[in-house]
This record gives sequence, structure tokens and C-alpha cells, in this order.
Amino acid sequence: MTVDVLELVRLRSHRPEAIAEAAARRSRRPLLNDNGRLMIVAADHPARGALGVGGRSMAMANRADLLERLCLALSRPGVDGVLATADILDDLLLLGALDGKVVLGSMNRGGLQGASFELDDRFTGHRPEDIERLGFDAGKLLLRIDYDDPGSLTTLESTARAVDAMAARRLPVFVEPFISRRDETGRLRNDLSAEAVTKSIAIASGLGGSSAYTWLKVPVTANPDDMAEVMAASTLPAVLLGGEVGDDQDGAYEKWRGALQLPTVRGLVVGRSLLYPADGDVAAAVDTAVGLL
Repeated sequence: MTVDVLELVRLRSHRPEAIAEAAARRSRRPLLNDNGRLMIVAADHPARGALGVGGRSMAMANRADLLERLCLALSRPGVDGVLATADILDDLLLLGALDGKVVLGSMNRGGLQGASFELDDRFTGHRPEDIERLGFDAGKLLLRIDYDDPGSLTTLESTARAVDAMAARRLPVFVEPFISRRDETGRLRNDLSAEAVTKSIAIASGLGGSSAYTWLKVPVTANPDDMAEVMAASTLPAVLLGGEVGDDQDGAYEKWRGALQLPTVRGLVVGRSLLYPADGDVAAAVDTAVGLL
């Protein structure tokens, strides 16, 4: 698909109500497909100022290019849906790309990449009422906890209230937890050791007054062999996240393959490594990931 930016701007300028109309007529489907698996393409990075892919610092800055990559990914067999912020989902609604797809609204994008307040990740994206009003299927939130930052307590509390609000609407919420800390340069790093990921899962699983609608979105640990023990920390259903784009994409596939065999792991939510593969072949990258399921 070639995205007609002029037409998108025309609709946004003259008929902004077209977005709500497209959401209202969107055909929906159950969260999980027939084999109980879930393959979601993620594109909520730009709203946090995270535009880089590999060595390209502004790879995601061209919105038409991103939308074309998303439309291609969503057209591939076995892709269940998309995770994104309102601006991107609104464009995809206008393009008719979300019919019969699972749509996850990204809820907190306030922790801008590289900012001094990055850990103060406030809920600046979709609210639970927005997800309900638009007929979307779930929400996603990022929960990074730094034991040396007292502000993490506020983040925990706001996350718990978001979990409560989603459960009250019977809407699934995917919680992406990390134990994080700043390195000697001040850059925020996520700890992917088995102990840290286990702790993050245990903490996230206990947030809110009900876990009935809570899912986990978790990384593969630094040592993939630790995943079986790590995932034993909770009975909540989980999906694996893709993480940073690396040179060893085949190695990433193998890490996912092993973890996908664990009983609580139900699928993948992957973004940049599929939308911007090193060889440029989006369809092949997506098809390979789908094949792991």
C-alpha cells in the first residue's frame, strides 16, 4: 500500500469525525486466534521520542513510510493486530487497515527517551475510557522500576489504578515491567538478568484489585535458558517483546522460539525488528516471526 498523505491530511482537516466513524464500523474479532496464539506488531515508539532503529537515529521519523510498513505487516497471514498510540491508530483507521485486527492502545508515553524524567512515565496516551469508546481490544502500559528512584512508587500506584480501570471495563491490559537503573553516563538501562526479570514479573502481577484482565509483556532474559524458571513466577498469560534491533536477527528468532514453548507464553509483540529489518524485507521478517508461533 502507498499511503496518500494528502488524503489523510484532507480527512483530518475537513472531516475529523471520520476517525470515530471508522472506529465505529471496524469489524472486530476475539483477542486470541483459533490456536490460542497472538502476533502483534508494535509501533508506539515514536510518541516517546524513540525514533531510532539500529544505527539509524531517525528511522521511524517518516510517518508515511512507517504507515506503509505497518500496512504491509498487518496484511501478512498470521498477524493478529497492532499496538500503537492514537495518532498512528487514527491513521490506520482512516486507511482501513484495522478491520478484523486486534487493536492495543498505548497508555503511557510520558517517559521520553533520554529525558531526566524518563522514569516518570505518566499516562499521556490512551485512557481506559478512550479504548472503550473507540471499541479497541486492549491497552498496554510500560512499568519501569528503579529501586534508587523514590518516584517509582508513584509509577507503581498509577499503574495499579490503570489496571483497576481496565479491569472494571473488562478490557485486557498488557503490562510491560522492567527493573531499571541508570549507568555511569546517566543512561537508563533495563536489567535482563533472571533475578531482575523474575522480580519485575512478580511485582507487575500483583498490581491492582484484580488480575483477571492483566497480561504480561516480557523480554527474553540475557540467558534464554533462564526463561523457564523466570516465567514460573506468575500464572498470568504473557507475550514476548522484541527489544532492540540487533545484527543477529536469527539469534533473536531462536530466543523467541524457545520461550514460546513455555506454558504461560501466548505470543509475540514485536516492533522495530520486524518493521525495519536489516535486509529491508518486512514481509519476510514478519512471516518468519509468525512461523515461530
